[in-house]
Amino acid sequence: MKTWIILNPKAGSADELEDLGTALARLPGTEIWVTQWKGHAEELARQALEKGIDLVVAAGGDGTLNEVVNGLSMDFGRARLGLLPLGTGNDFARTINVPADPKGAMEILLEGRSRRIDVVQATVGGKSRWFLNVSAGGFGGLVSEKAGEAKERWGPLAYMRAAVDVLPDLQTFETSIVLEGLDGTERLRVDTYNVVISNGRYVAAGIPVAPRAEVDDGLLDVMIAPATTIPQLALLVPKVLLGQHLDDDRLIFRRAARIEIESDPPMVFNVDGEILGEECAAFAVQPRALEMVVGPEEAEQPSA
Repeated sequence: MKTWIILNPKAGSADELEDLGTALARLPGTEIWVTQWKGHAEELARQALEKGIDLVVAAGGDGTLNEVVNGLSMDFGRARLGLLPLGTGNDFARTINVPADPKGAMEILLEGRSRRIDVVQATVGGKSRWFLNVSAGGFGGLVSEKAGEAKERWGPLAYMRAAVDVLPDLQTFETSIVLEGLDGTERLRVDTYNVVISNGRYVAAGIPVAPRAEVDDGLLDVMIAPATTIPQLALLVPKVLLGQHLDDDRLIFRRAARIEIESDPPMVFNVDGEILGEECAAFAVQPRALEMVVGPEEAEQPSA
């Protein structure tokens, strides 16, 4: 078996990998490739497929993982994906029970348990991007944009600071949403602040925005925050932070395999924390497309 580790040297705990030389040597045929620019991880993952690499490991934060997934999108079935979470958020790692401790994450890779997981294609204004974790539009999109500017200084607290910073710019979106799921097609029209599309369970360094999401059910968990007063919104925030918001009737929840969203004004959407665009948005699940190395509680035998 051949393994490529695609390492982002700017990730928060990337320097700790220097202590893992012995463990890395235990992975068969391992090569380490260090990214040099934004988008380089995607290029390297694509090259890994072309060279017939069996296991491609994203060593970095959620952004590095997203780049690697997009590189693998030329043929999701040709390689397994592994993860060494070295960033400030590491949200998808939480969903699949891969520890943020590099040595613990390396043990997961060595054990090699795997699970076939869903991959999501987001298309915003004609621009497409694959993702594993979460996409947010409206308020959430603005928070991600602000947080990205402050992560180096504030780390995980950047998301909280960003939420406070954008409150004065809170905007209502007249939104039309089409959801295609197991029970047919549903159309919603709602004035909203925020729409969150989740495949994974966590955002913003551990907030359980979709605590019941499953990464292999072929469905996306959708949370819609209808426009309300700021005091009402302030009451919702602590419930979301604790993952206790699923029974709150001030929010709308749905599950769907395909979603189309139009709004006036156009929402800004991010994909795994990176801004994608601000026009009509569509989301589609490719069920169980990617085999990924996961923590023990999430593992199952890959399908034949």
